[in-house]
Amino acid sequence: MSKSYWIVVKTPENFSILKKRKFDMVGLTSHHRKKVQRMEPDDRVLIYISHKRCFAASTIVTSSMVEDSSPMWQPQGSSQLPFRVGIKPDIILAENQFIEAQHIAPRMDYIKRWTPELWHLAFQDTVHLISKADFYLIEHEMLRSKTSQTVINRQASNQYSNLSGCILDTTSR
Repeated sequence: MSKSYWIVVKTPENFSILKKRKFDMVGLTSHHRKKVQRMEPDDRVLIYISHKRCFAASTIVTSSMVEDSSPMWQPQGSSQLPFRVGIKPDIILAENQFIEAQHIAPRMDYIKRWTPELWHLAFQDTVHLISKADFYLIEHEMLRSKTSQTVINRQASNQYSNLSGCILDTTSR
């Protein structure tokens, strides 16, 4: 079967739990049973943080859904997020690298169903099936953000390391 592409919406608290767990599993509400059952190994998942309106990570599904009601996540509404899917991290952004959705949403096909000023309503639910093009649009921005931050950090560290290797020219006086 062909690969599917998803956006999973997490609260900041549940994103923090996901991060502490090293992105090994994502919990989803029972309201989305049919969508979650469609998730298969090698599907791709973007993690969107709801209250920050940012994309923070790209992951790969490693196992199909299992049902487990043991408390692991902060409840969303009345749900303990009992549908769990194994994942592994692909691209994990530092908080200062998160992709602000308002900048990328207007370019997404998925968002075109909503009026432009209400784009954020597209991410009200917790699971969204998106196109391959939308997925790679966001993932490309993640890679750019991660790379540009690495370059900036490298330039900053080089700036200070070069100072320690300065040779003063005292002969020209």
